[in-house]
Amino acid sequence: MSGPLAIQRMPRPFDPSLGAEARALVTDLVPEAGELIAGAAGSSPYLNGLVAQEKDWLAQALTQPDQALADVMQGVRNLPADQLKPGLRQAKRRVALLTALADLAGAWPLEKVTAALTDFGALAADVAAKAEVAALIRRGKLPGMTEGDVETAAGMIILAMGKMGAHELNYSSDIDLIVLFDETRFDPDDFYDARHGMVRATRNFCATLSDKTADGYVFRTDLRLRPDPGVTPVCIAAEAAERYYESLGRTWERAAYIKARPCAGDIEAGQRFLDTMRPFVWRRHLDFAAIQDAHDMRLRIRENKGTGGALTIPGHDMKLGQGGIREIEFFTQTRQLIAGGRDPDLRVRGTVLGLAALADKGWVPQDVAEKLTDHYRAHRDVEHRIQMVHDAQTHKVPQSPDGIERVACLMGIDSAELTGDLTRRLTEVHELTEGFFAPGSSTPKPAGEAGFDQSVLARWPTYPALRSQRGAHIFERLKPELLSRLSKTAKPDEALLALDGFLSGLPAGVQLFSLFEANPHLIDLLIDIVGTSHALAAHLSRNSSVFDAVIGGSFFDDWPGRSALQADLQQALAQEGDYESQLDLARRWCKEWHFRVGVHHLRGLIDGAQAGQQYAELAGAVIAAILPCVEEQFALKHGPAPGRGAAVLGMGSLGAGRINSQSDLDIILIYDPLDQDMSDGPRPLATRTYYARFTQALITALSAPMSQGRLYEVDMRLRPSGNQGPVATSWASFTNYQRNEAWVWEHLALTRARVVAGDPGLSKDIEAFRAELLSRPRDQVQILNDVAEMRARLAAAKSPSGIWDAKNGAGRMMDIELMAETGALLSGETKHDVHAGLDGAVAAGLLDVAQAQTLKECYDLCWFVQCAARLLSGKVIEADKIGQGGSDFLCRATGFEQVEQLQAALQQRYSSAAEIIASVIKEDGNGAQ
Repeated sequence: MSGPLAIQRMPRPFDPSLGAEARALVTDLVPEAGELIAGAAGSSPYLNGLVAQEKDWLAQALTQPDQALADVMQGVRNLPADQLKPGLRQAKRRVALLTALADLAGAWPLEKVTAALTDFGALAADVAAKAEVAALIRRGKLPGMTEGDVETAAGMIILAMGKMGAHELNYSSDIDLIVLFDETRFDPDDFYDARHGMVRATRNFCATLSDKTADGYVFRTDLRLRPDPGVTPVCIAAEAAERYYESLGRTWERAAYIKARPCAGDIEAGQRFLDTMRPFVWRRHLDFAAIQDAHDMRLRIRENKGTGGALTIPGHDMKLGQGGIREIEFFTQTRQLIAGGRDPDLRVRGTVLGLAALADKGWVPQDVAEKLTDHYRAHRDVEHRIQMVHDAQTHKVPQSPDGIERVACLMGIDSAELTGDLTRRLTEVHELTEGFFAPGSSTPKPAGEAGFDQSVLARWPTYPALRSQRGAHIFERLKPELLSRLSKTAKPDEALLALDGFLSGLPAGVQLFSLFEANPHLIDLLIDIVGTSHALAAHLSRNSSVFDAVIGGSFFDDWPGRSALQADLQQALAQEGDYESQLDLARRWCKEWHFRVGVHHLRGLIDGAQAGQQYAELAGAVIAAILPCVEEQFALKHGPAPGRGAAVLGMGSLGAGRINSQSDLDIILIYDPLDQDMSDGPRPLATRTYYARFTQALITALSAPMSQGRLYEVDMRLRPSGNQGPVATSWASFTNYQRNEAWVWEHLALTRARVVAGDPGLSKDIEAFRAELLSRPRDQVQILNDVAEMRARLAAAKSPSGIWDAKNGAGRMMDIELMAETGALLSGETKHDVHAGLDGAVAAGLLDVAQAQTLKECYDLCWFVQCAARLLSGKVIEADKIGQGGSDFLCRATGFEQVEQLQAALQQRYSSAAEIIASVIKEDGNGAQ
């Protein structure tokens, strides 16, 4: 049981005599409660009238306010149909009076006051709607519905919007509702009859709430937030609403749905509808274009409502005026729209909760969130007291001194204190929010277009990203800042051409340009990328949404490692509703992390070796997270995987744990069916067929182009028997083949193999088998003879394209890798990387320590060149075509001052490495030392 009202503050009566009269009407009051009633009734004619009407109920209610509120709610639930109108009106009087007194006394915080009003509003709508639905069912006007369907209002969905949805209802608020119905509850042939009945029920229940009778009214209802209210009926099918928002929904409607909540009728159907609305409200990318939409909306409101101009307190609109409640709400909701698509924690309905969530995630500074929260609460207090005076649907401070004094009396202060506090708070809110919506007003103008090639600038409006009026408008505001930053680069003309290439490849520009306008520091990163890396810039043109990751706050943090990456992707995939959405999400997610590695490498935060490791860990995490999704999808049709399932064996660079930004993935899929020869599912398959098709499904999941592009190219030519063998290899076949049939080159490839995903038990067995196989004694002469033949074939098939081809040719990457694999095979070395293989060559007596070190240094330099080249151009570089930025990066990535020095070092190391390898692997077949 709750105790008596805990009075913390006291209103004072504007008219003490009226206060005293009201106090005298209520008997059995403690002195403090009497003073509270006198202060409230002496300043508010509306509350005075409520005290007179509810004098016999009030004294007991104040002794147990929480219980009194619960009793009123229960009474509403028990109202008979013929007593609905008077019963709801009496209940509204009691809820309004009790919450007003608890609010004025400081006994209930703002959230409890607004929750009481909101919960009563939802209950009143629910009771009134179900009464109308029940009447229609009794009369046979809702086809197929019975008395048992009344509890869910026969599929009627009542969504609370605005303050009602956010549990922020004020004293004299309308309740903003959207009413839909679940058309799937009805036979298609009965659709029009059902819709007609639902429209009638909606009109009638709204009238029950809003009609003024001798007992007053309950709530004014507003249905104008529904889709296209000028032409649609007051209740439409949920599917029709979904189609509208999908094709015609606007930013203000997205913002409105932040607070949407099913409050009455069929709650489950309402939640299902909101679930379908999630992609409309919460965009996948950071939606900075919403800032302009919100700003335009603010300007239209100011123009239409006349709330612009200098700040004056008399007549100021606390909701729509400068520094008012709507400014805080717009600021909060727009930030939520920007980032809520990427972060579900920001999808909260209340303004105070929204500010707290934004501050917690770093989207709003903590001190700004705290100040706006304090001002919001204070603004709502003033708003409530303005409305308490006459129960008027107004948010304006009274014009007259007496009117202002009444509001001040309800707050327990004088009018001068109220005016001063309001001036301070409204001014600070305006200062805190205005810069977010109109940042350009205080920014000095950057450099103009003078000095740049006008022919380049002249072709920009013809590019796809600038053809829309909105995109062009935003870019015109952005262009001076872009050119200003270009002018500060080492070679502005070169940077301009690089930016031109980036812009020409953009398919659309509104979102990206809005992002840059709201985050000008990103322009420096863009200029850095387009002026350095053609490949990364081209990737950005096609996938500009990857810039979202930079805003997230952790973009420049340390690398999290494969386990954390895999867990993050698995968690994200689990939240997607279907397989295709999972694959698209994986592509978006992977692109952002791939971009992150590239930017870190480009900016010197990591070197080529670290970049290679991170690319490989990313690929491993993606395969490991995608594999269960493919398994689950495949099992729906053909049943769970027979036996132990499958494991993915990474080969080549992936197995060695070092790939570059353009690498394909070399993999083998190994499965162990145990003793099962068929799957068990709706369409069972023989085990071999099952895993062959499953492997194709995995390859498709990784490599198929979708709306978000592709993940990786996949190469399975290293599987047993190569392209002639099955795409999936059974565990028994794999072990038998490796023991009895494999060529030397296949054992060499196995030295770098590593399981990257799959059944843990099978994965452990594969690694144990690999270690056992590599530890077998070998005929060194025979191995070196075979390797010499392989080296000769490689040299004939792949000659280097020039000095910058660090991969192909004598003394280069593939040559040193072959040497390392040979060393690992002859020494039984089980580590996967090239350095370990070269150490194995020393252990096997093929190399001395100095020779191994020379090869390691050459390989590392080759890798740094290869990794940088793939990031710069996506292929073998041409030093005279990569520009100053590219040359600087290439030197920085390899530790040289000038490109010419790097070129000379490469030539010297190629020769040294080739000489060492040739001394070991002789083409005359006598390679053993």
